Amino acid sequence: MPSQKLSLQQKLLQKLSPQQIQVIKLLEIPTVQLEQRIKKELEENPVLEMLNESPDEIGDTQEENSNDQDNDEFSLEDYMDEDDIPEYKLAANNYSKDDKQIDIPFSSGTNFHESMHEQLGLANLDEDKRLLAEYIIGNIDDDGYLRRDLLSISDDLAFNLNLTVEESVLEELLEIIQEFDPAGVGARDLRECLLLQIQRRRANPATMLAEKIIADNFDEFTKKHYDKILRKYEISEEDLKDAIAEILKLNPKPGGSYSNPLSKSNQVIVPDFILENHDGELQLSLNQRNVPDLRMNGHYMDMLRSYSENRKNISRDQKDAMMFVKQKLDSAKWFIDAIRQRHQTLLVTMSEIIDFQKEYFQDGDETKLKPMILKDIADRTGLDISTISRVSNSKYIQTNFGIFALKYFFSEGMQKDTGEEVSTREIKKILEDCISAEDKRKPLTDDRLAQILKEKSYPIARRTVAKYREQLGIPVARMRKEL
Repeated sequence: MPSQKLSLQQKLLQKLSPQQIQVIKLLEIPTVQLEQRIKKELEENPVLEMLNESPDEIGDTQEENSNDQDNDEFSLEDYMDEDDIPEYKLAANNYSKDDKQIDIPFSSGTNFHESMHEQLGLANLDEDKRLLAEYIIGNIDDDGYLRRDLLSISDDLAFNLNLTVEESVLEELLEIIQEFDPAGVGARDLRECLLLQIQRRRANPATMLAEKIIADNFDEFTKKHYDKILRKYEISEEDLKDAIAEILKLNPKPGGSYSNPLSKSNQVIVPDFILENHDGELQLSLNQRNVPDLRMNGHYMDMLRSYSENRKNISRDQKDAMMFVKQKLDSAKWFIDAIRQRHQTLLVTMSEIIDFQKEYFQDGDETKLKPMILKDIADRTGLDISTISRVSNSKYIQTNFGIFALKYFFSEGMQKDTGEEVSTREIKKILEDCISAEDKRKPLTDDRLAQILKEKSYPIARRTVAKYREQLGIPVARMRKEL
């Protein structure tokens, strides 16, 4: 029988308090979401309210609250001290000196699918076919493509609506839908989309050749094997250029021509920080324009004070009410403290980033960006790397030379042949400049780019050049080739 032993082990575990978790969550969200988060807290906690009093009234309230006495079970000072004046707003940039209130009109025009249904209403179809056409339109995505094959749609109709519909019937209805505007809707792939569009354009030698290329040589066209197309059709480079120009006028996402004001691509970036340069002196502030000031409701403070002074004579229900108010006061105080900590952490972190990259922030010269990683800023601020990561994520800063994501300023470094340490962003800038100035008839290969960088004292391997090029969203040399 195995013997049983008792042993004593000591473990060090770190647990986050609810307040710390709240601060962490607030650090992660950008300013545009903070406003919504505060509104949600205001709705859920009746003790929390927006501060809209004048400075004199605020001062009076603070002086009055400072005279409150402690209670042996809980201290009203926990709620009175400094809470009526929201420190986290004092360094916020709510309005600029030349700020103007501008009303932005909201566009609520017809969206893509509404337009499709409106056009379907004008088509000469009986009720059964109209129902089937509506089902097909429902399967067309926002880009204007029918991503599902007609056989699958036929199976759906059989299972979901108990309708037996031949694939050929759906094909006829799809051809009707493909005549709708904008040209190219209802296509099942890019080739069909472009073909539907070019067929509607005015016939001339360029459009006729473009239609042939799309219909019969689309693979060669996408891979830029222009020499094969030239040989097949026995045409000049000028003729091919004209045909390609017609193809480039076509819209690869016809459904995207309908602007959706709520889509992510149309959202305006709201900067979290504002950096102003006054004669070389950099001034940083938080953009808190739409973030309300917060304080705790005086009515509930008075209620708690009244209960605490007469707690021997209050009923059970009143005790329950007192505990409820105290709980909400705790929650409100924690939330205000969390907002204050968020404010301080963001400013401290961004200040160190600016100090680290001071030369760059003076004029926005990208070549002056130093290699900088999260640990560099963590060491300078004394904060954890995870905290710096949360601050940097999804945050933007507005400068005199544009709005940038904070992640933009972080990059690895490498050493030149001269021993100087430079940012990888500097190397990427050189790559961009080389590619933008290349002869598009003979684009620079990754090997040639690596050679150019070595000539400039940057010892970069070809595979590293390929990685940086892909990060910049630049295609390979073959795909950059032009006639």
